[in-house]
Amino acid sequence: MVILHVKHNDQNQFLFETTLKTSVEEVASKITAIYNGRLKINRICGEMEELAKHGTLYPPEILGLTPEQVQEMKLVDTWGEKCIPSGGYTMVEDPIGRRNGKQPRKEMQEVLHKAVKDAKEMISKNLVLQHKCLTMKMVQQAVSLLKGATMIVYPMKLPPHDVIRMEFENIEDLSGTQASLEVVDPATAQLWFCGKEMYRDGKVLGDYVGKIENCKVIVKLTKRGQGPPAREPIMSEEQRKEFMLHAYRRQEELKKLDADDDDNYFNSEWADSNNLKKTFHGLNNISWRPGK
Repeated sequence: MVILHVKHNDQNQFLFETTLKTSVEEVASKITAIYNGRLKINRICGEMEELAKHGTLYPPEILGLTPEQVQEMKLVDTWGEKCIPSGGYTMVEDPIGRRNGKQPRKEMQEVLHKAVKDAKEMISKNLVLQHKCLTMKMVQQAVSLLKGATMIVYPMKLPPHDVIRMEFENIEDLSGTQASLEVVDPATAQLWFCGKEMYRDGKVLGDYVGKIENCKVIVKLTKRGQGPPAREPIMSEEQRKEFMLHAYRRQEELKKLDADDDDNYFNSEWADSNNLKKTFHGLNNISWRPGK
């Protein structure tokens, strides 16, 4: 099996297991799906943390209006009245006015927070350091975990306009958001190996990375038109730090040598004029410490 260490913008993303005979088209599609899946999970986790603090999202006709404007226009958050968290709620006003302030009880908050924590660990970049590969099945399990937690707290489901529910149903609209700039189109995604693009024209992975099946290589994921990514540095960050530490220690040693007096060698045993006499009388290596 071939292990692909996937990077994006020179940052570690995940490890992906495949074979040399797999087509570049298939590899690119699967890697992009996992990459976008991780982005989805992070978006859901961010919104679920806000859900645990301030309840469900206001409907589009109320979102962005002040309480005075809502009252003046006689608008009502009907979905907010239907979607009451299990065990009741406490009113905690959302400072940015996106959510209705109906904060779930502490035990329900813990359900949401635990699901968020577990889901993040399942798709964490630390899996690269642990030498664990990430699969689309693991991404889907993380999404299911988050969905199950929201169903425990909101058995009647979230409002259809809540971004969390839209993410679960894959109907989210990211247009005009920063998140839309991070998503990579699976149809046009590019993979790069050793500074060269891996073309999706029927070639297999082995045409680029060689014929050794049991290997680990670094590939970089980019959008179409971004151009070739930067090459990998000669030394890793850990190697660079170790080299700099060695150079610093060497520099300090040289400073100490320069600061020593020229007659410092007189303290050496070979410079002692009585050394020969002490040797004949057996006076070398004598300890003056009292015996035990």
